[in-house]
Amino acid sequence: MEIDFEHSTILRVRYGETDQMGYCYYGNYAQYFEVGRVEAMREIGMSYKELEKQGVMLPVSEFQVTYKTPALYDDELKVLTKITGLKGVRLHFEYAIFNEKNELVCTASTTLVFVSKATMKPIQAPEKFTSLISKYAK
Repeated sequence: MEIDFEHSTILRVRYGETDQMGYCYYGNYAQYFEVGRVEAMREIGMSYKELEKQGVMLPVSEFQVTYKTPALYDDELKVLTKITGLKGVRLHFEYAIFNEKNELVCTASTTLVFVSKATMKPIQAPEKFTSLISKYAK
């Protein structure tokens, strides 16, 4: 199912997230995408915590990022997160991060897989999640 859901989250680059030049270290962006993803899931009505209580985990199986311009210490960043599809056991996300000047800092995509905590095997998305996300089906 193709999904059309978008959510934005604001965060700030902290000093400890930068290198000697004051640039945000490239590895931190994965954490920024995770913040966006967790908040987007919460916005549709299903938190990661709730999924885990149901014995469901959502590990990342694919991650791709393209950097455009560096984020700097103390920059306020807008993390735009889109849920773009639920196909079988896979949930697809796209991201864009913008700085305070509304310049595109980077784009990314991730694919997550619904997995049973008990068996560590892929499973279908929980019925409640499917019901919530289907409201945004294209």
